[in-house]
Amino acid sequence: MGDGVLQELGRLEALARAELTAITTAEELQALRVRFLGRKGLLTTILRQMGTVPAAEKPLVGRRANDVKAMLEASLDAHRETLAHASIAAALTDRLDMTLPGRRPATDGHEHPIRQMTRRVLAICTDLGFSIFDGPEVESEQHNFEALNMPADHPARDMQDTLYVEAGACQRLLRTHTSPVQIRVMLAQPPPVRIVAPGAVFRRDADVTHSPMFHQVEGLYVDHGVTFQHLKGTLLQVLERLFGEGISVRFRPSFFPFTEPSAEIDLGYHRDAHGMRLARHGAEPVTDWLEILGCGMVDPAVFEAVGYDATAVSGFAFGLGIERLAMLEWGIDDIRRFYENDLRFLTQL
Repeated sequence: MGDGVLQELGRLEALARAELTAITTAEELQALRVRFLGRKGLLTTILRQMGTVPAAEKPLVGRRANDVKAMLEASLDAHRETLAHASIAAALTDRLDMTLPGRRPATDGHEHPIRQMTRRVLAICTDLGFSIFDGPEVESEQHNFEALNMPADHPARDMQDTLYVEAGACQRLLRTHTSPVQIRVMLAQPPPVRIVAPGAVFRRDADVTHSPMFHQVEGLYVDHGVTFQHLKGTLLQVLERLFGEGISVRFRPSFFPFTEPSAEIDLGYHRDAHGMRLARHGAEPVTDWLEILGCGMVDPAVFEAVGYDATAVSGFAFGLGIERLAMLEWGIDDIRRFYENDLRFLTQL
């Protein structure tokens, strides 16, 4: 009797394979599954004969029955996947009209306003004879602080709320200004030096006029006989070429560890329906001031740190805040808008 059940299982397997090749729809596939594997299906009918199989043959017949069932289930599942993929492909083909015109990508984009302002500042500085230098954003304490006359116990370091990325003996941090580029250049070459260093810098600040990441263009000029008069004339030239003549510029004394004497420069502005606007002499009154840069004569301690003779050369340094300039150029009263990636805002600039 065992041989008879084995033969029926063989015929069932062959029949299922043959009929499966003719199935073209999911409905037909489901009907085939019920016919062969359902509670009243062909396989169930054969398995009901197991009671008549001799005990010695039952293990062999049982294994054969399980193999046939596993084959049927795997074949049915594979065919279902094949039909599903074919259905998707057919749907896509039916809906694709090859005669329709293509969709052109948007071509009205432009550079981010921060990059636009950086390029404008660099263009002016290079016209004035400055060369552009770059440096790493992850810096050592030596380049970022100590060579700039800010030892570990200097209170000015607390003001910068430094973001460290590596502790221990060789502490490394996200640079808080691009001044380390000035140190690297002076260590690499003797005077004269006339450079600008653009790039992103990082401090733990966040409000309407401060951002944890912002951008600077710092400048350095070192040579024989450089004076504060040269510094003031250079910066006024940069600002007037950037914003036009007639702007209100205010120099006020300040303190930086790496320059002495030091000053900060503010630009006067007023507010209207469009936000912050630069005030111009004879046109609009100054209602408030916005600090845009710090500057000063290079401290002799910095020259000593890089091996320059402070009795033979002098120099000035400055650092422009690009976001601040952009705020005044486009009337923006919140620095955080530059980093929200809101196209409704960016496409207006």
